Amino acid sequence: MTDRWALAPAEDGGAEIVPLGRDGLPAGPVLREPDLVEAVRSRPDVARWVWRSTAEVYPRLLAAGVRVERCYDIEDAETLLLGHEGRHGEPRSAAAALARLRGGPVPPDPPQRPAAPGAQSPLFEPPAAHLPLEDLLAVYAEQQRRHERTEHPDRMRLLTAAESAGMLVAAEMNRAGLPWRADVHRAVLHELLGERYAGGGEPRRLAELADEVSAAFGHRVRPDLPADVIKAFARAGITVRSTRRWELESVDHPAVKPLLEYKKLYRIWVAHGWSWLQDWVREGRFRPEFLAGGTVTGRWVTHGGGALQIPKVIRRAVVADPGWRLVVADAAQLEPRVLAAISRDPALMEVASRETDLYQTVSDRVFSGDRARAKLAVLGAVYGQTSGDGLKNLAALRRRFPQAVAYVDDAARTGEEGGLVRTWLGRTCPPPAGRREDTAEEAGLPQETPAVPPAADGWMPGYASTDPRARGRFARNFVVQGSAADWALLLLAALRRACRDMAAELVFFQHDEVIVHCPKEEAGRVVEAIGQAAELAGRLTFGETPVRFPFTTAVVECYADAK
Repeated sequence: MTDRWALAPAEDGGAEIVPLGRDGLPAGPVLREPDLVEAVRSRPDVARWVWRSTAEVYPRLLAAGVRVERCYDIEDAETLLLGHEGRHGEPRSAAAALARLRGGPVPPDPPQRPAAPGAQSPLFEPPAAHLPLEDLLAVYAEQQRRHERTEHPDRMRLLTAAESAGMLVAAEMNRAGLPWRADVHRAVLHELLGERYAGGGEPRRLAELADEVSAAFGHRVRPDLPADVIKAFARAGITVRSTRRWELESVDHPAVKPLLEYKKLYRIWVAHGWSWLQDWVREGRFRPEFLAGGTVTGRWVTHGGGALQIPKVIRRAVVADPGWRLVVADAAQLEPRVLAAISRDPALMEVASRETDLYQTVSDRVFSGDRARAKLAVLGAVYGQTSGDGLKNLAALRRRFPQAVAYVDDAARTGEEGGLVRTWLGRTCPPPAGRREDTAEEAGLPQETPAVPPAADGWMPGYASTDPRARGRFARNFVVQGSAADWALLLLAALRRACRDMAAELVFFQHDEVIVHCPKEEAGRVVEAIGQAAELAGRLTFGETPVRFPFTTAVVECYADAK
């Protein structure tokens, strides 16, 4: 099998291609092919394609029914290498990398295009500067040298390969789409919200709840306006700082119950209502466009559609095709297990070597069987809940798992001092100065999060903060969450490879959850493949450790039935 070929698309739809040797240099003449798709299709023995951008090339191949095994995404590699060099945020395009290599002016990256509802938008990314194959190969060769200069070259090469594999998975998921029954979705909306009024106003149930809220206050109140609600409580002699659920639940007032119900239904109406259905579901599929490595920690996001925030009640619309099933797999206590693997804490690795409830085991050994306290303590160590009860819980954990706690403590200290921390494979946190904070929406997470533990939803803004404590909390979380994202990439790559000879297709991925859509008769093989992929990903990412990464797996016809 030929190891690697490089490919540069031509502006006329063709391509320049060349075989590469082990050193990354051309191992034969450059060939000019009139059709890019046929250039790849006619060479099924190529193990890895080297190209500028997967988003530029792969959707075209998939549309023609051509699938590749592996690739090396030059622009994605540039992002990782710039981050490792402490240059996060510099232009990442191949043209920019070439300019840096040759000492010329560095062009800015093309502007990010807006989300395109209902479209397979990777086909429509902004045009990038065309670079001939010779220039791409110069950038590729320099990237190989830069990999050698990283802290752990073998790990960094693995991370680059995993990220490139993730780009392939994301493109294939975008092509496949998540099965979605529009008729079921409409029925759910009617059940929850009632009739729609002409003119696009609030549906009947929201209007009724708004009237109940106003009646409880004794005057007209707009429940969709937080400032209006806070002012209404103030007039009633009650001080609230926000309209978040956890705060309202502590208030004794007749408006609270209809207000909480209104907020829940209003969020569904706005985020996944009739307009959303019209915009994002086509031909029985929801295609939100997954973006691999969309956050600084390496977690994925979606470019529109809110795919990572689908409420459970709306999941009733995610239904497998006739004769098919959804295999829904959730990694159990992923981040504590990752902490065990990266810290090499003997006691925590022993706990994480079991495929049983990790939090329960920790509670039995440290917190007298109090599982809730154990979970808060472990998550608090990861996310930085180190005051009040969190401080006591952390002290208890430190006595039992000193190496694990020291690992995140050291990361936090480095972050507070303005230093850079890295995941196990080498993904690097951004420098603290001159960067904006990601919003919850950009991170693909809910806008409202519980107060304790902080960022229990798995997102920790603050990498751009000038506050050393916020920066420390981010760094503490980054080394764990980012290493979990590294592991997840290798899981997806292994699962994709295991399913290549089946009809099964990956259709959804969210941090620690994956969904495979497959014929009913393949479901058992898919479940087995997920377990094997998790084991392989753990070994590849972290080396030989006793830590296990078990999945809770359900084979269902409807996504809502999985939990």
